Amino acid sequence: MAAKVGFVSLGCPKALVDSEQILSRLKAAGYGFAASYDAADVVVVNTCGFINPSIEESLEAIGEALGAAGKVVVTGCLGARPEVIYEKYPQVVDISGPAEIERVLKAVAAVAPPERDPFVDLVPPQVKLTPRHYAYLKIAEGCDHKCSFCIIPQLRGRLVSRDAADVLAEAARLAAGGTRELLVIAQDTSAYGADLGHRESDWAGRPVRAHLTDLVRELGRLVHWVRLHYVYPYPHVRELLPLMAEGRLLPYLDVPLQHASPRVLRAMRRPGGAESHLATIQAWRKAVPELAIRSSFIVGFPGETEADFELLLEFLDEARLDRVGVFTYSPVTGAAANALPGAVPEEVKQERRARVMELAQRISLEKNRARVGRVLEVILDEPADEPGVFVGRTKADSPGIDGTVRVTTDGTARVGEIVRARITAADAYDLEGEAVASVPAEE
Repeated sequence: MAAKVGFVSLGCPKALVDSEQILSRLKAAGYGFAASYDAADVVVVNTCGFINPSIEESLEAIGEALGAAGKVVVTGCLGARPEVIYEKYPQVVDISGPAEIERVLKAVAAVAPPERDPFVDLVPPQVKLTPRHYAYLKIAEGCDHKCSFCIIPQLRGRLVSRDAADVLAEAARLAAGGTRELLVIAQDTSAYGADLGHRESDWAGRPVRAHLTDLVRELGRLVHWVRLHYVYPYPHVRELLPLMAEGRLLPYLDVPLQHASPRVLRAMRRPGGAESHLATIQAWRKAVPELAIRSSFIVGFPGETEADFELLLEFLDEARLDRVGVFTYSPVTGAAANALPGAVPEEVKQERRARVMELAQRISLEKNRARVGRVLEVILDEPADEPGVFVGRTKADSPGIDGTVRVTTDGTARVGEIVRARITAADAYDLEGEAVASVPAEE
């Protein structure tokens, strides 16, 4: 009987892609997968180590797996700091950093040798942790930024991009398997290909540059929806806007602005400020009026004054971003920001976060109510709690982090289908609607 591996995947979509690659290689090696610790011969925990709450969650998961299964292999971002894990759990089988797939396979094989299937060896299977109709597509690893609050470059290294042909080959395989939405991710998606000098590689008999604009143009030929995450507002992002107008790219940008106060942004080692942020957003929206912008912000950063925070509120009120994530500053071992003066009390951090969320909810409610009566494309993610009703997303919504649409259909719709739905109701985050037509796969 084939050895069985339990698997725990924590962290961001980039880590989820790593988990899919590890699971695919394990399956190709002949392993089965266990749904519970009791049935597992060994457990792999893919950790997150971005901020202290993530570290605590990862350590808790490791401890739970050890207590239930006994044999645990640790990988992922926290694995880049093995001393943190060994100090608490010296009995783990092995620890490796992010994307060290070969080492994970070797560690698993050391305690649970595989049984290889020669037929599987010929066609290695691909394991997906997302539904069949959407998939994350990682185009680069690492980051060249030196943000004072972040240790990702220490955990995942500097920017390493994939050749365009390699990315497109993976995208084509996913499309052939039924994927209709690709969520393009990297630590800094806008920087894709810079480390390669934007070199060309051959795809379908023609050269394609390792450049975000060129890549997106080709991806838009493969699937119906292409969505970009982690887009830094570099000048060349404006080259993407015509692709949105052509329907090659969803009118959606996930842009991590982090703050609006120039003083706080300098301390974060981040560019820009309220004035430049607004100018960029206004230019984007002028070119693509339907553009949905998601961003994340940190409140309570060391040295953040009430005036800095008020500037952030003023910016958000004027920018009217479609989706806003707000985090209180959390120190993480190894981050330069730990040495900055002016620590903000925890109660002040929480109060500021609540004020931002209140403003963001008000703006979101106004925007959602304006959608009532409109017909929008909606991708159906899962059945709801009654026949013919599905939970889906509009072009303005990414899975797991944005809003949803509860769609009533005629009963013939299926998960993964894209429909046109008339919006009938709205709250601060979610919508309701009725399907009026389906969108053919070839559109």
